[in-house]
Amino acid sequence: MRPNRLSGRNGSPADNRSPFQRDRDRILFTSAFRRLAGVTQVVNSEEGQIFHNRLTHSLEVAQIGRRLCEKLIVEQRDVALGLPINPDVVEAACLAHDLGHPPFGHVAEKLLDKLAADAGLRAGFEGNPQSFRIVTKLAFQRPGVIGLDLTRATLNAILKYPWFRHDEGKRNRKWGAYATEEAELQFARVLSAKGEERQCPEAEIMDWADDITYSVHDLEDFYQAGLIPLHLLTVDKHELQKFFDGAKKRLSDLEGRDEVPGFDKLTEAFEGLLKLLMTNPEFDATREQSGDLGIQTSVLINRYVSETKLRVPEEDSNRGVLEIDDGFKREVTMLKELTWYYVINNPALATQQYGQRKLITDLFKIYHEIAHDENDWHVFSASTREQLEALNRHGGADEHKQRLTRLIVDLIAGMTERHLIEMHRRLTGVSLGSAFGYRDR
Repeated sequence: MRPNRLSGRNGSPADNRSPFQRDRDRILFTSAFRRLAGVTQVVNSEEGQIFHNRLTHSLEVAQIGRRLCEKLIVEQRDVALGLPINPDVVEAACLAHDLGHPPFGHVAEKLLDKLAADAGLRAGFEGNPQSFRIVTKLAFQRPGVIGLDLTRATLNAILKYPWFRHDEGKRNRKWGAYATEEAELQFARVLSAKGEERQCPEAEIMDWADDITYSVHDLEDFYQAGLIPLHLLTVDKHELQKFFDGAKKRLSDLEGRDEVPGFDKLTEAFEGLLKLLMTNPEFDATREQSGDLGIQTSVLINRYVSETKLRVPEEDSNRGVLEIDDGFKREVTMLKELTWYYVINNPALATQQYGQRKLITDLFKIYHEIAHDENDWHVFSASTREQLEALNRHGGADEHKQRLTRLIVDLIAGMTERHLIEMHRRLTGVSLGSAFGYRDR
């Protein structure tokens, strides 16, 4: 008998929505989702350009994920129903996939992991398990309910990496849940075969929608901003080779090896893709150029969505159920590398990133100091004070240390960038602000 995908849902009898539609709506209306408007996608929206933030990115991932799922159901109905896949589940997972993303992006993600580990928190920090922790523990839906009370199917679809952290390798860098959410992970994974660590079909769709959105819309943003020089890449072989060398180094560092298997195929795919992209020497934002860029974005998304198919799942195989052209996967990989090479790793951002790390490090230390002195607890919200009081009532020294550090990580990771900067200014005395200003939420 198939496990119940709806387990864990308590809806109102008068509610005419399906359980999966309620999941989607609960994520959409949570404060954790609204926070994403104040969290950088790659470059801060206050730079003067209309860059994507984590909220606009998540909405676009949800749109692409839902449309892809609907397309697959129409074109391959029998296979889709047999899996099964549901557009509301996919959309809910897409909306939730970046909830755990901290302020300042990848810089903060790495730093919070290090700070947490240095403070003795063995599970560290990463955005994906933080997203799962938010929907299962931290988000508030109604009194007496922990988390958002999502269905088993939606929780499983959120798990892009359905395993705990490993000691080394890829699964030390990316994982789906902390040990504190072991019961919730096991609850969701009942829908998958025992011992299987493969994404469920709806998580696969969410993951591919995320890759498409990230690669295409970042290209759109940073080509307009003049940071990705597509024209040079088409006419200057030296510039093209510099990009290839940078991409090869980053990918080899990620893999922990000297060579990237099949890198020549990645470069071949990218050179073919270049022939389809806008390569004007400058983007002047004329109506014609803006229109052409919009068409290019639409063509690329349609290219990657329309050719995606379903395959019947194979037993005892780690292969997923999405059938994606290898050439398209290579194109998306190299589009993402464009953003890494020309934007994320741009030396011009080095001073900004240094300042961001300084802010987070200081705030992490300050919160630890405050948490150890009850006389200063009024700095925190009532909710945080309640959690601190509970910590002092239960557990031994090691458990207290672990839970306290996790609480502080949750607080920092759950801030917007403006909130974090304001709290740092207040607590360091740089700018005291209004008496009715920020406190932790």
